[in-house]
Amino acid sequence: MEPVASNVAHIRRRIASAAGRAGRDPSSVRLIAVTKTVDVERAAEAISAGVLDLGESRVQEARRKFDVIGAKAQWHMIGPLQTNKAKYCPGLFSLIHSLDRLELMEELSRRSLGEGLVMRGLLQVNLTGETQKGGCRPQDAADILKAASRLPGLRIEGLMTIPRFSDDPEDSRPVFRALLELRADLDRIGIENTGLDEISAGMTGDFEVAVEEGATMVRVGSAIFGERG
Repeated sequence: MEPVASNVAHIRRRIASAAGRAGRDPSSVRLIAVTKTVDVERAAEAISAGVLDLGESRVQEARRKFDVIGAKAQWHMIGPLQTNKAKYCPGLFSLIHSLDRLELMEELSRRSLGEGLVMRGLLQVNLTGETQKGGCRPQDAADILKAASRLPGLRIEGLMTIPRFSDDPEDSRPVFRALLELRADLDRIGIENTGLDEISAGMTGDFEVAVEEGATMVRVGSAIFGERG
């Protein structure tokens, strides 16, 4: 078995074990292989190994790979997105995980409508207070979602977060729990035209904890493709 395929199989086993500990169906967790800086050939290996979703952090890099791989995978934008890059997103990304401000959402809606599409996205929430990280403040989430719900070319389908970096995956658990608590609070408000079913949380170092805490999507890169320089 090729290394990428072997790594994908190993990650899936770990997801299944984590889901089992939480009493969850492993099929409720989507593995997103993060292909940032990974060449097209290795990304294609992941697809051959059964990966259906690829995550990119840069629009231009995603566009280059999409030209080769196309619709063999669903493409996810998982990194910070500049408003001036919104014009490239409709028809390229199936889901944008990093929506954190209304200006960006409005531009995405406008661009999507121009293509006859509705963009799907997640609201990124900054639960650590780190200024270098994207994401809205949790106390602003409801107001942003209410405004986003009125945009005809955009539908929010859940939440995303990135915990503080740590060598101990248990350090991420309180952040993941806080995200689920925020979702419960937002659910009680009942915002129209907004779904909160998806939770994008967990990366190579802490995806098992994220699954135990309810993540429906985990973003795994180096555990599949190896460390990148």
